[in-house]
Amino acid sequence: MNTEVSDVVPVEPVNANRTSIFGGLVGVFIELYDNAVYGFVAGTLAVVFFPTGAASTGVMLTFTTFAIPFFFRPLGAAVAGSWGDRYGRKRVLLILVTMMSLSTGLVGLLPGYATAGMFAPLALVALRLVQGFAMGGEPGNGNSFLAEHAGPGRRGRVVSYANAATFVAMLLGTLFAAFLTAVLSTDAMVAWGWRLPFLLAFPLGVAGLLIRHRAEESPEFAEAESKGEVTRSPLREAFSSRDTLSAMLMCIVLPLFNSSGYFVLFIYMPSFMKNEMHFTAVEGLLITGIMLAIGTFAVLWAGRLSDRFGRKKMLSTSAFAMVLIGFPCYWLLTQGSFTLATIGAVVMALCFAGTNGVMQVTLVELFPTRVRTVAYGIGYNLGTAIFGGAAPLLVSALIVATGSSWVPAFYLVLTSVAAGFAALRIRETAFEPLKR
Repeated sequence: MNTEVSDVVPVEPVNANRTSIFGGLVGVFIELYDNAVYGFVAGTLAVVFFPTGAASTGVMLTFTTFAIPFFFRPLGAAVAGSWGDRYGRKRVLLILVTMMSLSTGLVGLLPGYATAGMFAPLALVALRLVQGFAMGGEPGNGNSFLAEHAGPGRRGRVVSYANAATFVAMLLGTLFAAFLTAVLSTDAMVAWGWRLPFLLAFPLGVAGLLIRHRAEESPEFAEAESKGEVTRSPLREAFSSRDTLSAMLMCIVLPLFNSSGYFVLFIYMPSFMKNEMHFTAVEGLLITGIMLAIGTFAVLWAGRLSDRFGRKKMLSTSAFAMVLIGFPCYWLLTQGSFTLATIGAVVMALCFAGTNGVMQVTLVELFPTRVRTVAYGIGYNLGTAIFGGAAPLLVSALIVATGSSWVPAFYLVLTSVAAGFAALRIRETAFEPLKR
């Protein structure tokens, strides 16, 4: 009888843990899929929602709409983060995946400017604001949920699954957009083809909701709740602690390279390759797709390496590596050769993976369980809004103003310098238990 119990008991936690970890990845996947699709079909969306005489003006307006939700994300982080710290991560994650999938899918049902006039871009902005709220709540709740399920010595590895999921989501969006661009005429793409990637969010959302419903609540939060350690005012407590405020500031500065690298390399790059470097739309998307495919495996290795060697070394090394290779690799992008452009892009993506695969677990480890989702979420989303969401718009405007195609390279290198020095200032947390 005792033997039977010992054989059975370990199985349930392992299965529950795997299901919960997978559930934590779902929302991250849907969030990044939406962002990726929007960036990859930006040129078509400019024609559908912002028809103007100049293509560059329409693209800039489209990226403005892309940037707006990122300034709404801190509100989502404050509200959904407070809910997560007070009522539990799982409940909030169910709400967020529903909001994200519905708002993304509804974009695919919107009428264009030719049919609905100003209602079309206004409705697009409204749905993007809902997405911004959901995106704001997702990192704090989702990554905390994963780290709290991971256990000691595995946090970097487990949270890196979420980073890999973002690459897979962007890869799916890239391949879908590349396929549609290759097989559909320009007229068909403008008429209805652009809708298909957004409509895919509906079945993805249903699957995500079912998976997250089966997940178990975070063991860290469940223990804090059982001991009466859950605070009634997470937001107020977060802002009343000097240590927490310092960590929130680090959440703004430390991910500078992570934010700028993601949006410049993967969201802005397809439009840049087509409009500035005069590659075909399919070539630009294929280069991005190759970066993402290789980056998926690179971020997984980065997470594992950070569990062994520490977060600080990985973050500082990758940031300063980008300072060294940023301009040479970018030069390869500007030579008009598909092969050279792919080499330059892949090297930068590998460098970026050293930060991307480690960043989220590092930020999770800065905060105690009581205020983790709200404090981490607000700090991270403020930095992402300023240096990430606005990056495509800022880079587009600077290219127009200066006439220089090297603006993205300067942006990447400068943010990498700041992130590298910030990484040198953090305390190593990889080998310690999560704060309570």
